[in-house]
Amino acid sequence: MIEFHKQTDFQLEDQERIANWLTSLVISEGKELGELAYIFCNDEYLHDLNVRFLNHDTLTDVIGFDNTMGDLVGGEIYISVDRVADNAKEFNELFKDELHRVMAHGVLHFCGFPDKDPEEARLMREKEDEYLKNLKNK
Repeated sequence: MIEFHKQTDFQLEDQERIANWLTSLVISEGKELGELAYIFCNDEYLHDLNVRFLNHDTLTDVIGFDNTMGDLVGGEIYISVDRVADNAKEFNELFKDELHRVMAHGVLHFCGFPDKDPEEARLMREKEDEYLKNLKNK
C-alpha cells in the first residue's frame, strides 16, 4: 500500500496513477510492496530531519527511512518540494518529471540500489530513466 501525505501546501496530482506506477516498479524489481509512505514537505522540515536523524547539516531533496524486510519493501520517503523545484530549474526539467525521478529514486534505494560510488550512481540513473519512461507510457 502506498500513501501520500504532506507537511506543506503541495498536492500530488494523479495519485492513483503514481501509486500504480510505483507498485509496478517494486514488482519489476522482484520485490513485494509493503507499507510505503511519501511525505511531501519544505526545505526547513527536511533539513530538520536531516540534522536530527542523519547528522547532516545540509539541504537535500529526499530522505528515506527504510523498513524493508527481505523482499517486502516499505518505509517512509520524505521529499522537499522546494529542492525538487530548484533542481528542476537547474537541470532544465519539468517539476513533475524531477518529482517523479526523486520518488523513483527513494523506492529504488529500498529495493537495494545504492548510489555511493560512480558506478552505483550510473546504474541508479539508468533505473530512474527506465521507470520514468514507463510512467510516461502509461
